[in-house]
Amino acid sequence: MQNRKTAALIAVAIAVSLGATACGPDSDEGSGKGGGGNAKADAGLTSIVNASDKKGGTVTYEHTSGPDSLDPGNTYYGWVQNFSRLYARSLVTFQPAAGKDSLKVVPDLATGLGKASADAKTWTYTLRKGVKFEDGSEITSQDVKYAVERSNFAPEALSNGPTYFKAYLEGGDKYKGPYKDKSTAGLKSIETPDKYTIVFHLNKPFADMDYLAAFSQTAPVQQKADTGASYVQKMVSSGPYKFSAYDESKGATLVRNPEWDPKSDPIRKALPDKIQLKFNVNPTTVDEHLLNDETTADIAGTGLQSKTQPKVLGKAAEKAKTDNPYAGALQYLALNVNVKPFDNVECRKAVQYAVDKQSMVDSIGGSVKGDPASTVIPPTVAGYKKFDLYPTEGSKGDVAKAKEHLAKCGHPDGFKTTLTARSDRPDEVTAATQLQNSLKAIGVTAEIKQFPADKYFTDFAGVPAWVHKNNAGMMMMAWGADWPTGFGFLDQIVNGSAIKPSGGTNLMELNDKGVNDLLVKGIGTVDTTARNATWGEVDQKVMETASVVPLYYRKNLLYRPASAANVTVTDAYLGMYDYVLMSSTK
Repeated sequence: MQNRKTAALIAVAIAVSLGATACGPDSDEGSGKGGGGNAKADAGLTSIVNASDKKGGTVTYEHTSGPDSLDPGNTYYGWVQNFSRLYARSLVTFQPAAGKDSLKVVPDLATGLGKASADAKTWTYTLRKGVKFEDGSEITSQDVKYAVERSNFAPEALSNGPTYFKAYLEGGDKYKGPYKDKSTAGLKSIETPDKYTIVFHLNKPFADMDYLAAFSQTAPVQQKADTGASYVQKMVSSGPYKFSAYDESKGATLVRNPEWDPKSDPIRKALPDKIQLKFNVNPTTVDEHLLNDETTADIAGTGLQSKTQPKVLGKAAEKAKTDNPYAGALQYLALNVNVKPFDNVECRKAVQYAVDKQSMVDSIGGSVKGDPASTVIPPTVAGYKKFDLYPTEGSKGDVAKAKEHLAKCGHPDGFKTTLTARSDRPDEVTAATQLQNSLKAIGVTAEIKQFPADKYFTDFAGVPAWVHKNNAGMMMMAWGADWPTGFGFLDQIVNGSAIKPSGGTNLMELNDKGVNDLLVKGIGTVDTTARNATWGEVDQKVMETASVVPLYYRKNLLYRPASAANVTVTDAYLGMYDYVLMSSTK
């Protein structure tokens, strides 16, 4: 997500190298007039560009496919976590601010950060009084409790989100969820002693709890309004905007929620009158709309397509409207350890050495899109440790070394497998094609199969049964930290407990006891320095399994149209623009 996420809030001390947005060539930076002045690339690293307090207008976002779900309790995309803050208030959230200031967790629906027991196993939050849903009813602690229960314990209806609460709440492994539970008490380890107090009882210490509470899974949901998977069709807002229209293939329209009280909300200014979100727009068309100032932002936040980059980077006036932040994300190749021949570590090592990472980066646009990677944790995430277990000269691959490991795994002449990628992410498809070419040099034939991003995890790569049946031993994957610490980055992609029947993100199906135990040890360590050191150990142990092939540390080349106001890059949400702040001067 996002990401983000002992006994008190643990300060995240990391050096963030981000770029940010700038005003258009006709803009007066900071004037709020939306016109011209001192535009320059990466201007939003330390400031909010084209700052404005002007109310009104429409903000328009476009996406190349669509979300996994806009339901706050059924999503795992970073951009949805960011966007959902407009209609769903979590217990705490990330501060809308520029650069590293955006990493600070601040109270939202709660009056303060979580109060922890000495062992970091019991966490208490107090809700603000008088905060209302769009129907005028007051939000209570029971609504937050129910939201957590439905989002974590009902995979038959809501399978997309992370599994932290299920793994760490007492009794979480046995609770059947609100749709199957016959009692009215719900999960006993979430207590609501009164309307404004919620207490989480964990089965083991969890020092990052405030980051977890920032997930949209803690956004309140009324049990009477919940319709399971179809709740997304008629969600009840707790934020400044509510849905006036929603179509899963076309998009959504949000308008002001008259029950929202700005006095109860220190986070959101809610400047636009309307927010439009359009789905299934061709990626290059999105870029054209941005350059022509016909849309406010590509809401996915992954940046301009490689075909568009020359139009922007080759002109000083256009480059001045760009931001090129590290996304705190890794593009990688997942090798499924339960699909032959990748059940043999030597075959996995062969792929590690075969990949020409530098040519892959060059194929998608060069250094503006990222740098060759050798670790799972990116350099901008707390716990990063620099190492390379499978080094090759210039990150160009080593055919001889790869063939040596192929022979060790019993496939000296290579083998055939399936490689999946997301069809609506052109750069990912290009990278997959480059990877396919690298593998040919060692006799490995990888058939590329493409699927839309909104179904990639729910129907294909994230479904072990489908993966095994279709011999999908190799899967393209990109991941950003759920919160900017090693645990927030690693847990949901390498922990055995994250493997699930559908919507999974541990695509390798890695279930290594050493990895699992180190994750538990680290998150239960109150001392920040010691905890961060553990994440480097986890990273190295994962790389020893050779199940993850780090490809490149991702960067986003973002573009800001002239009419967009209050634009800044947030590292908390993967180096994309902060949609809570963004408004339009039109």
